[in-house]
Amino acid sequence: MTKYFRKITPNAKDDVLAGITVSLAMIPEVVAFAFVAQIDPLMALSGAFIIGLITAFFGGRPGLISGAAGAVAVIFVHMIAEGHTKGMLLDQPIENMGFFYLMACVILMGIIQIFAGVFKLGKFVRLIPHSVMMGFVNGLSIVIFIAQVKMFSHKSLSVSAEGVNEYKSTFMQGTELYTMLALVLLTMGIIWLLPKITKKLPAALTAILVTSLLVIGFNIDTTTVGSYIIEGGGTGLKGEFPTPNLELWQNLPFNLDTLQFIALPAFLAASVGLIETLMTMNLVDELTETRGNGNKECIAQGSGNIISGLFGGTGGCGMIGQTVININAGGRGRLSGIMMALTLLTFILFADKYIEMVPIAALVGVMFMMVIETFAWSSFRILKKIPKSDAFVLILVSAVTVFVDLAVAVFLGVIVSALVFAWENARRIRARKRFKADGTKIYEIWGPLFFGSIAAFNEKFDVKNDPETVEIDFVEARISDHSAIEAIFNLVEKYQAAGKKISLKHLSKDCKILLYKASPIFNDIIVEDIEDPRYHLAANPEKFPKPLGEYKF
Repeated sequence: MTKYFRKITPNAKDDVLAGITVSLAMIPEVVAFAFVAQIDPLMALSGAFIIGLITAFFGGRPGLISGAAGAVAVIFVHMIAEGHTKGMLLDQPIENMGFFYLMACVILMGIIQIFAGVFKLGKFVRLIPHSVMMGFVNGLSIVIFIAQVKMFSHKSLSVSAEGVNEYKSTFMQGTELYTMLALVLLTMGIIWLLPKITKKLPAALTAILVTSLLVIGFNIDTTTVGSYIIEGGGTGLKGEFPTPNLELWQNLPFNLDTLQFIALPAFLAASVGLIETLMTMNLVDELTETRGNGNKECIAQGSGNIISGLFGGTGGCGMIGQTVININAGGRGRLSGIMMALTLLTFILFADKYIEMVPIAALVGVMFMMVIETFAWSSFRILKKIPKSDAFVLILVSAVTVFVDLAVAVFLGVIVSALVFAWENARRIRARKRFKADGTKIYEIWGPLFFGSIAAFNEKFDVKNDPETVEIDFVEARISDHSAIEAIFNLVEKYQAAGKKISLKHLSKDCKILLYKASPIFNDIIVEDIEDPRYHLAANPEKFPKPLGEYKF
């Protein structure tokens, strides 16, 4: 038992306190996104508990916090509203049918994520450039900042003519606004100052407790967790232990129409969830100088979403804000995530009245400090020092994350980076020309030969004016794709059509195989009896004390 406990936590005290801190910071964000998706806050909190617990136990990145994230929630908004309408059009109308479609969609989302882990798609996160990563972090930090600014408002719930809940926000003014600002600044000040005095107390948790005691002790009139939930149409934080939702199987029609209805939202949610999770995992890897297992995390995320859907919860993924709070609070092991989930459940079952008294300002202050620490401020300093293409990608990903969507931003950033890389490499193809004593012209090719460099490669040759015998030496080139193979094949055909003899040297083994399959004419064109330059370790290095350049091999 002791051995297992050591595996899940390197420091039990830090993990426990970090988990409690994160659970408090989780509540307003999860509730806010529940309002966006127009679902019961307890449904979102149950999902956060289930997903957070399962990923903490079985995920591939200790210290990463998962829950009901906004990036996933916004995908479900239209589907839920349309699902409610579909339910009322059934032969036997069912109210709130959109929630049952949501649960089925979350289950399918989880299945897709498990397949992604089984087929090891998590490794593709390595292809994401650093400029995209910085843009992702900056963009998401801005999104979280904007979400906190919205906390400085009151929400009023109204129902549209179509029966859809609509929330209208009215920003605070006067004394109420100044009080909120003062409490936020107090929280931020404690988080900034306390570590300079002592590191024995968790700064974020201490700040929340001090601000809460101040508000309760002096009966300060400000927005609390309880009033915030009620403003959004909820009944409070009090809930029951999550149980399997049997109504899902009784009311949802399991047919092709249902699958078609939930397939696209499920795929989008799975994609967005995995992207945010894997990129948050990369950030934790950098902060802790350790490495997580992306494929294992995909499977754990998928399993968590499936169980959440079965138990009536919503979907979720890794949450960068809560993860950074956890890491900064000292949370490094699985115990921090487990503690977060169990504390969240405790709040719902037993401590709802106490948590409802916590001022929103304290939690907003914690999130503001997280934004300040997460945002890559160094990006401003390096913008003029890095290539213009990387600077453009960084700004592009940040902007698209804020104004459009996280998944679109990352995909767009990777595509632009890949195109820039292809363009730069396409310009690196070179050909050095020389003649042998017998008049044979030799083309020595340098650089990568692939779809982007084919046009430049073809321009290097003068088929019409070349001598009767031509050699192409690929010793400094690398044949990368089918386009390169096709270019070589077409070039050979041109020389043969002109009645000239051509030979190819130093082709890689895989390239030779492809050319032999393409046409039998290459059996006579490819030169096989030339030994390619190979380098080996010396059997006895002590016999070569001088620099290698001084030896004549």
